[in-house]
Amino acid sequence: MSDKDTLAEALEHFKLSEEAESENRKAWIDDVRFARLGEQWPDGVKRQREIDGRPCLTINRMPAMLRQVVNDARQNKPAIKVHPVDSGAKRETAEILNGLIRNIEYTSNADVAYDTALDHAVTGGFGYFRIDVDYACDDEFDLDIKICRIANPLTVYGDENSTAADSSDWNKAFITELYTEREFEKRWKGAEKSNWESSYRDLPDGWRDNELVRVAEWWTREEVPAKLLKLSDGMVLYVNEYMRIKDILDAQGITVVGERDTKTNKVKQKIISGAEVLEENEWAGKYIPIVPVYGDEVMVEGKRHWISLTRWAKDPQQMFNYWRTASTELVALAPKAPYLGPKGAFNTDANKWATANNVSYPYIEYDGGVMPQRQPFAGPPAGALQEALNASDDMKSTMGIYDAALGARSNETSGRAILQRQRESDTATFNYIDNLSRAIRHAGRVMVDLIPKVYNAPRIIRVIHEDGSNESVPINQPFTPDQAKSPQAQAYEAGKTQETVDGLTRIYDVTTGKYDVTCEAGPSFSTKREEAAAQMMELGRMFPPMMQVAGDLLVKNLDWPGADDIADRLKAMLPPQLQGQSPQVMQMRQQMQQMDQMARQAVSQLNQQIAQLQQQLQQEKSHDAQAMLKADIDRKKLEIDEYNAVTNRMKVTAPAMTPQDIQLLVVQTVRQALEPPAHQEEQQPPPGGFFMPGEQPPPAMPQG
Repeated sequence: MSDKDTLAEALEHFKLSEEAESENRKAWIDDVRFARLGEQWPDGVKRQREIDGRPCLTINRMPAMLRQVVNDARQNKPAIKVHPVDSGAKRETAEILNGLIRNIEYTSNADVAYDTALDHAVTGGFGYFRIDVDYACDDEFDLDIKICRIANPLTVYGDENSTAADSSDWNKAFITELYTEREFEKRWKGAEKSNWESSYRDLPDGWRDNELVRVAEWWTREEVPAKLLKLSDGMVLYVNEYMRIKDILDAQGITVVGERDTKTNKVKQKIISGAEVLEENEWAGKYIPIVPVYGDEVMVEGKRHWISLTRWAKDPQQMFNYWRTASTELVALAPKAPYLGPKGAFNTDANKWATANNVSYPYIEYDGGVMPQRQPFAGPPAGALQEALNASDDMKSTMGIYDAALGARSNETSGRAILQRQRESDTATFNYIDNLSRAIRHAGRVMVDLIPKVYNAPRIIRVIHEDGSNESVPINQPFTPDQAKSPQAQAYEAGKTQETVDGLTRIYDVTTGKYDVTCEAGPSFSTKREEAAAQMMELGRMFPPMMQVAGDLLVKNLDWPGADDIADRLKAMLPPQLQGQSPQVMQMRQQMQQMDQMARQAVSQLNQQIAQLQQQLQQEKSHDAQAMLKADIDRKKLEIDEYNAVTNRMKVTAPAMTPQDIQLLVVQTVRQALEPPAHQEEQQPPPGGFFMPGEQPPPAMPQG
């Protein structure tokens, strides 16, 4: 397709989007100007009152109410949760994805993007944020996913045919941006700095500017044919995904058992000006990476309308301004309260008496015996004050935010009543927070779809855990057990999710498996920990014996320096049963430690023997003797390797072994360590366990 045809198609799509969203965009501007800029008096009324010299007071109460909703969402930040959904997905890998998404949110300041989009939705009816891919550092080739805010939602034009609540069904979208001629020339050297051609003069005025060049990102999504494969282990992959990991699957003996034709989505990004296509890029994901956050959604005559919290509170706010202005005006125009006194009482200090309403004097003299008295001020009209209060109440009821939610005194007399009124306020505005949760969930789906394409090579990534701690974890790469440094990797090596390829272990393969996303809105981890600590302390005061068995849990939830160390010491003082360790488990652990110690002793003895043999080899001159010594050295090195292999297998299989199996393995290890056996034919291991290299399995030990 030529640039001319591409621009014509883009222009057609843009005009349809602009026409469908024109009412929402106009309402957004009016709402934001009204609520945030305080433009709350009609232009004609304000102009006439200014001509007449009458005041136009604006007492804007809306920002505090709008911030109540936005800040409530900030305190209860929605969190993305990834869950495995097929046989190729692992629970531990899902936890790594959760930690990776938290790191993406942290490094890209996603909270700013979320809060800005919600603020726009609450104030104007809609807001947006986007997901982008960029290099992690200037001197690296690794790509990272980023969440970016869209400061001006009016630069986004969506799909007019979308019906999904989170707009995940967008097939087109525009993001426009203005560049100065210098910025445009610097980024796209030699490109034509003009707007749309003369045949497109019916475009909105925003596309024509004599000093600036408008550039648009034009996102499109279309269905393309694809082939879906079903594997012998139950996994379902597209052909391109299967070919990427075919060698690994072949090594595991996984084969293709079925296939069918299907469709998938292909997303493209074109950067265009009014004259030409500046860039064209393929997007790795299957969603357009623009995430909307909507207010109230209403469908009327086939058109979607997004209603802000501001929309129906405008009239009460204007009424409030009018009556407060009227009260002020009546007070300002009311005659000053006069002084009354007998004739002649004001002759002395007449000048001071004449200006007594405007100037404060330390004293004023008067003649006669009766002191002048001042008439009391009548005050503002009661009707104007009452109407202002009525307008304020109308504003609160319209927005669903009451005095209790704003921290103001009200007619509630008990704490339970105050909490109930706060809950009513939260319920009335919860749809905005729920819409944010829906948007963040969609963002999670976009990222889960992108991660296998962006993080598809072996690399080290940082993950952030729920408690805020972080660590570096290897992904998509095989390594031996002694290279597993992180707690997650150690747990993986303990046998939770093990898949062995060519003697190495491949962990946290984010390129395979399917994952789903949920979004939970609630207190943050630190808030939940503080609440748990407060409730546990209260329970400890009511039931002191509980502190003897759960004191470590309480201390662990306190924000003290060294709280974790204190908790560990308290836990060590508890009986094994309360530590989650049965006597049987403790015995198993002791046996395992004994076996490991015996194996280490045997390896040490073999190393000493190898050193002695190597010394003899240097002194021996006979070729036959040297050959025998070399063979003996190689055999002992092989025994060391076998010891290490058995020890590593022991670490992997121990969680699934019975106490009898472990006891049998310990006996074998001790015998092997104390009496190194002669070379025998390789025997099969006994059921449920391993025996040491060259050792005949001993008879089964009696039960009981």
